[in-house]
Order: sequence, then structure tokens, then C-alpha cells
Amino acid sequence: MTTPALDTLLAVADAWAATDPDPRTAEELRTLTGLVRSGDAAAEQELQDSFSGPLLFGTAGLRAALGAGPNRMNRVVVRRAAAGVAAHALDLAAGAYAPRAVVGFDARHNSRIFAEETAAILIAAGIETFLMPRELPTPVLAYAIRVLGCEVGIMVTASHNPPQDNGYKVYLGGRAVEEDARGVQIVAPHDAGIAARIDAVRDIPLAASGWTVLPDAIETDYVDAVAALADPALTERDLKIVLTPLHGVGGRTARAVLAAAGFDDVTVVERQAEPDPDFPTVAFPNPEEPGALDLALETAAQVGADLVIANDPDADRVALAAREPSTGAWRMLRGDEVGTLLGLHLAARFARGTAADGAAGAARTRVFANSIVSSRLLGRIAAASGIDHEQTLTGFKWIARVHDLSFGYEEALGYCVAPELVRDKDGISAGLLLAELAAATKAAGRTLFDLLDDAFLVHGLHAADQLSVRVESLGLLGAMMGRLRENPPSSFAGSAVGVAEDLARGSAHLPPTDGLLYLTQDRTRVIIRPSGTEPKLKCYLEVVEPVGSASGLGDAKETARVRLEAVKHDVAGALGL
Repeated sequence: MTTPALDTLLAVADAWAATDPDPRTAEELRTLTGLVRSGDAAAEQELQDSFSGPLLFGTAGLRAALGAGPNRMNRVVVRRAAAGVAAHALDLAAGAYAPRAVVGFDARHNSRIFAEETAAILIAAGIETFLMPRELPTPVLAYAIRVLGCEVGIMVTASHNPPQDNGYKVYLGGRAVEEDARGVQIVAPHDAGIAARIDAVRDIPLAASGWTVLPDAIETDYVDAVAALADPALTERDLKIVLTPLHGVGGRTARAVLAAAGFDDVTVVERQAEPDPDFPTVAFPNPEEPGALDLALETAAQVGADLVIANDPDADRVALAAREPSTGAWRMLRGDEVGTLLGLHLAARFARGTAADGAAGAARTRVFANSIVSSRLLGRIAAASGIDHEQTLTGFKWIARVHDLSFGYEEALGYCVAPELVRDKDGISAGLLLAELAAATKAAGRTLFDLLDDAFLVHGLHAADQLSVRVESLGLLGAMMGRLRENPPSSFAGSAVGVAEDLARGSAHLPPTDGLLYLTQDRTRVIIRPSGTEPKLKCYLEVVEPVGSASGLGDAKETARVRLEAVKHDVAGALGL
């Protein structure tokens, strides 16, 4: 027996199905409502969630499971989003110029149709629009925004989310924003402006034609520009690389970049080489997830590789694996370790005058930046090299808009090594510079792990770990954060908390964000914040252990490991776990 509330929900769902422009989602919805009418409790819960409210447009754009209803990714929701973005772009122009837009898409389910309908809506709104010629990586879209001088960039992708998801990422550029924000993902107040325009949408005209499909040269131009980042002073190319795009769209582009820069010994993981929206060989298409690199590591062992490079499905992130000298076993490097290596490499290039940004030695101000949850070691490397350093909130929408940025990273495998080309994280250009560094290091008879140890000897051993707590609903995250604010921890691993900062209050350096930061007397740092995209509380832990000599490195690493375990235990206790 149904209730009046359920009857109303079913009527709303029936009306959606009757007007849905996508016959597949309409049929899926009819099947779902049929199951609900037959008394299927799981179907009823799914229907309620699908229509629980509009999918909120934020600084991350849109990202959700595919399906019918306002709380899912579908053609109705995407059409409204496109209309809202178009209206906001026209608001920013205020009649002073005619805005231009470029739209890209990956190989996920429905990405192409979402992109094509977005182009049709932008054209109908009077915005000159370029459409990518085929499925291409997010960095190519971010590159196109800047080289084409577009005011708007839209990328249809859910990055490394599960196969049932898709998303909608928005950038601003050109005359719409200031120089440091051109080609960068949106931040407030643009998210609110677009959301308000989406709410006001009524009729949504779609043009039958009028957009320009870009030639394949847009990818070729990106490849040439990235390959040109290679250091002419580092000519070593004796490096056997295993590359995996994890069933995403980065394989062809990454291979082309490596080849153009002289890296010819590249083996692509065969079973993951071609785009596949179902990601059949991985449980979760994120290089950070356990098991995601298993096939790449197996391939590396088979071919005797020196390095594994892995991109996530839209290729804006990169992971690195190498054989650890002490064990001979393959190990994926942590995001902070890769960020440290790139920081060391770029600082050395700047000192030599072979800057990846094309500028001469000391002719300009350079800034390294990373998110507050990333290692503090980059700041020490920058200071030792005479380079300025800034910390930002999590996300490249903040890192990429740092003034005079020369290199930026966040520990979640995101690296911006050439902001003059791509003002966003770019796993392909970062992969090239890592290959360059690995080849030069191999030629010198050393390893990437030796370079990390060198940095630890100079700046102290910085060791990091994470604790992630997944909950059933986003509402529980607020309760957990509230508990911490009411009962703050007084120490971690036996070291008293010297600084306890509520990041929600903001500061002169950082906008407000929901998070808590603790610093102890022995320089241990703990940051706790809710995930921006999942019902998960994320805890970032870092300890700093002094190292007196190379012979003491082993003991320092063991001490740091023990300290991190103790910190993790205390954090779990503070969360009531």
C-alpha cells in the first residue's frame, strides 16, 4: 500500500519520465517506479534519493551517479547546468564583449552527449562555442581555454570516480576573470552565481548547429607544448617506462608527449590501454586505491621496467611507482613524495636557468604552492632555493590561482608543473618531468628514493599518513566535527597541542573552510576535514623527525613510522572510533 507522500513522488517521477529527452533513462525510471508500485523497498529508497532534491552546483561543479531525477547526472540536469553557465557568462560580460566557450569530454557513459548538448545550449544563448574533436584528457581542455582565449571552459568528466558516475567541471578565463584566474576552476562567488541562474532556468533552447568542432591539432599543439618543457640540459633517455591510463582517455596523449620528448621505451599496460567507461580491470579507477596499479606493477616486473607512470581516467593526476633499493620491491610513491621530487627537480632547473616555465634564471618571481594538507617539506625546499612558498586550501581551484605560481601540488596526486600552459593539475606534463628526473638520476647511478633521502638529511624526515572515516550520510560529518570542536584533543602521540586552529574562521591567508588544524610541540601536524565529494572524514597526519646523518636515516624512518601509528591511534580516539 502506498502513502500520499509516495503517491506524490511517483507522480513526479512519472512526469519526469514522460518528458525525459533520454529514452534510456526514461525507461530505467519507468522500471524503477514499477518496482516501487510492486512494493520493492530498495527501489523505493532509490527513487526517493533520485528525487530528494536538485543536485547542487558548487565549486566542484556537478558530480553524481548517472540516472533519472534531479539528484542524478542526466540530460535534464546537464541542460539546466549549461543554461545556468551560459547566463552567468553573459552576466559577467555585461554587454562589453561576446563571450567564447570551449567544451571537452572524456569517455565515460553519456559524456559525449552531455558535451554536445552543452555546445548546442551555449550557441543558442549567443556564446561562440568550440567542441573538442573527441574524448580527450582534462588538461587538454584546460590548455585550450587559455590558448583560445575563452571565457568559459566546461569538461564533462567524473575523473577517478566509479563507472556509474559522471560530472561537469567549469572553468572561467579570458576577459571574464583576472589573469591569475584564467583557465582555473571556479570559486565563490561564481558557483553561487551559476547556481542562481540554474534555479531561474525555464525554457532551454538548443541550437541545431553553429558550434565549431576543433581540429585534432588542438591535441597536437598541447603535445608539442608539453614536450617542449623537457630540459635541454638533461638528455638522458635510457629509461624503461610502463604506462597505464587506467582505461581512461590519457593513454594516447601521454604516449605522444613521452615520444616527442625522446622517451621511446614505453610499454602500455595492454588490458588498460583503451578507454572503457566500465573500467573492467579495477575495482575503483583511482591510482591511490589499493589494487589499481596491480596490472602495471606486474607488467613492470615482466619487462624489467625502471618506472611506472599511471594516470587517472581523465589524466589530470599522476601516480609513480619504482623499485625501492632496500627491498627490490616495487612501491607506489606517496603523493607528497612525488611533490617533493618535482619541487627538487624544478628548483634545480630554475637554478640552472633551464626553467620549465620558459623564463630565465632570476628574471622573475617564482612561487611554489601546495595545499595545507600536503607536506610542509615543499616550503623548506622552496626557502632553501630562494623561492617563495604559499599554502592554500585543498583543491586546484585555489592552488592554480596563486600569483606568480611556478609549481603547485596537492598530496592527492595532483601536480601543476607548467601553469603558463595548463593552470590546473596535469598528470601528463608532470609525468614527463618525472620521467626526465628518473632518467637523469638513473644515469648518475642513483634512484628517486636517494633523492628523497637527500632532502630528508637537509630538511628533516617528513613522514605522512592518512586516516579516512567513511560514514553513512553527509549529515554525520557535521556531528563528528562538532564533537571535535567541543572536546578538542590536548595531545597527539604524547606531544602537547600547541596550536589548535578552526579553519572555519578563516585567516589573513586562507578563506574559511570546514576543518581543524592541530600543531604539537614536536611539530606533529594533524588536519581533519570533511571530504568535499564523499561522505567521508579525512584526517591528514604528518610528523617531522630530525636526521643527524645518512647512517641514522633508517632509525629516523622507523621512529617516524611508530610516531605516525601513535598519532593515528589518538586521532581515532578523539573521533570516538
